[in-house]
Amino acid sequence: MMLEPILEATRGRVVALPSLAELRARALDAGPAVDLAGALRRPGLQVIAEIKRRSPSAGPIAPDLDPVAQATEYVAGGAAAISVLTEPEFFGGSLEDLRLVRAAVDVPVLRKDFVLDERQIWEARAAGADAVLLIVAALGARVAPLLAEAQAAGIAALVEAHTGDEATLAVGAGADIVGVNNRDLTTFVTDLAVSEQVAGSLPPGIVRVAESGVSDAAGAARMAAAGYDGILVGEALVRSEAPARLIHTLRSVA
Repeated sequence: MMLEPILEATRGRVVALPSLAELRARALDAGPAVDLAGALRRPGLQVIAEIKRRSPSAGPIAPDLDPVAQATEYVAGGAAAISVLTEPEFFGGSLEDLRLVRAAVDVPVLRKDFVLDERQIWEARAAGADAVLLIVAALGARVAPLLAEAQAAGIAALVEAHTGDEATLAVGAGADIVGVNNRDLTTFVTDLAVSEQVAGSLPPGIVRVAESGVSDAAGAARMAAAGYDGILVGEALVRSEAPARLIHTLRSVA
């Protein structure tokens, strides 16, 4: 299983985190969070554009990526939000990348990582994150208390599902933003049909985000037709020679 080694490495880092009280105190210096749900509810198909250096499936993508230059280009293209991978071992990310991006753009910034502990939520808030990712496949029933912790920290949570059952669990836990990941976390294979199939499990009023596998207008159009408010795009944008133009193309389908 590809997910378990990542979670095991994350658990090792969580053990070394400061206390919850210390991280909450650090978060007091962060300004008010920018509204992710509001940004995604705007008319048209919205794009969460990702800062991503590498991945377990693709290997090195852009090892020398400049997060500020990349994020600035994304915003110029009309990105509704920026996702910053902060997992260091498998994705080459860092919280410093997030801090730099937060200081450079005015759109919401998502900490894309494998959150297993409430301290990671407050660590994200202290670094300037406006939202965190909560993965149902990694958390199960623990999604609900971590959602509550994100609310206490004043930030949003993008709750990620891969199946109809996981989407139902996410909604039952109180999620108002649900991401459906087209990438199987056991094989890392992507299939846009996943989002199309899971869409029926999401009730009206939920902000819907299709994650992974969209690289062109045809894929974006499929997700828009399936009822998604936004798409999260990483590898295609990082590899693109003109990411702002690609974002504009993806958004133009709806």
